[in-house]
Amino acid sequence: MTNPFYDPFRVLTKVYAEGAHLKIALAETDLEELNRARTVKTVYGVLEQEGYLSLCIRTFAQRNPKQSVRILLKIALYWLIFLGKPRYMVTDTAVDLCKRMGKGGMAGFINAFLRAFDERKVVLPAGDEGLSVRYSWPLFAVRKLKTEYGERAEKILAARSRGVTVRFAGGEENYLSRPHEQTPFPHVYVFLNFVRDEGFDRGEYTFQSVGSIAICDVVRPCEALFDACAAPGGKSVLLSEKCGEVTACELHPHRVRLIESYCARMGRKNVFPVCADSSVFHPEWEEKFDAVLCDVPCSGFGTVAENPDLPLNKREEEFTGLRKAQSAILKNCARYVRRGGKLYYSTCSIFREENDEVVGAFLAENPGFSVCGTDSPLLHEKMRYGMQFLPDAAYGAGFYLAALSREEP
Repeated sequence: MTNPFYDPFRVLTKVYAEGAHLKIALAETDLEELNRARTVKTVYGVLEQEGYLSLCIRTFAQRNPKQSVRILLKIALYWLIFLGKPRYMVTDTAVDLCKRMGKGGMAGFINAFLRAFDERKVVLPAGDEGLSVRYSWPLFAVRKLKTEYGERAEKILAARSRGVTVRFAGGEENYLSRPHEQTPFPHVYVFLNFVRDEGFDRGEYTFQSVGSIAICDVVRPCEALFDACAAPGGKSVLLSEKCGEVTACELHPHRVRLIESYCARMGRKNVFPVCADSSVFHPEWEEKFDAVLCDVPCSGFGTVAENPDLPLNKREEEFTGLRKAQSAILKNCARYVRRGGKLYYSTCSIFREENDEVVGAFLAENPGFSVCGTDSPLLHEKMRYGMQFLPDAAYGAGFYLAALSREEP
């Protein structure tokens, strides 16, 4: 269907109506290749402006439209407001798609809405509610962020991804004619745009977040490492370059297969994926590893710049369950560390209750472990126990890492 709103509509319907993750929805939708970049820009833009676009609809719609109509209006409003497209073109395109999809009964409403829309009449709420709308974050998360970071909170909220992070196995010279930034890590660059080619399948490069790479950079070389929550495999593969062997543990079989696929593509044969629950003790692993990395499940609020769909369904009550899971994994996997070994704890969160507070509670209950000195070439804040990386200073990435040592025999 040759309508520029059609592909964005299909992707966003998967996100809004089916709860799909944006990146998965994009990967699993057969997009028109000629206009893929435009589609990607649109769906990311709509989700980044979700709060404001929803406010626009509430302001001008006398009743709440059905979800399919809301999605179409958000696409149209994004093109009108943020891409500066002519009103007649946006309106005609939206009405045309509505009719083509068999929703002709709503065409009149959409036509009238877009012709009457006047952004000057859209008034942002004051205070924290206004920040919530402007940056499309849940109100509870905005308030939590302001409590912890004060005046810096809005800079964190406003942070955007700097581009696509690519880690090369070498030979990146062939790609550096494209607009890019060099990161503090060897063979790692952030590209404004990067279209995957055959080099990806040959294992010449991979896509990996700056946070993931920074975490691996801190881990010291060792003979045997246990990666507790390893899928999709990026950290296991990178760590296998400086560790003798890596046991990559993952709870779900389909995610174990992701690790296997990643290792095969990158040609790594010293990574051994296993399907197991990292919060449940396995006696065969007791004190077996020189190092254990617990990159635990978390709220993910440090990754909103790269995953603008993440805040859509977040609830404050989820934090209690997350902290229990994080503590359980850290406590259990600590038993797998040899005497004199290292225990690393990381999240892609920017909130203390998932980071320093978890580590502090663990240390209080486990006096055999202590904080060991760490540093990173990537800008960060020193916390009591670990390092906090924030999106406004770390290429849009927010994450946390603490390194602990287990006492010698």
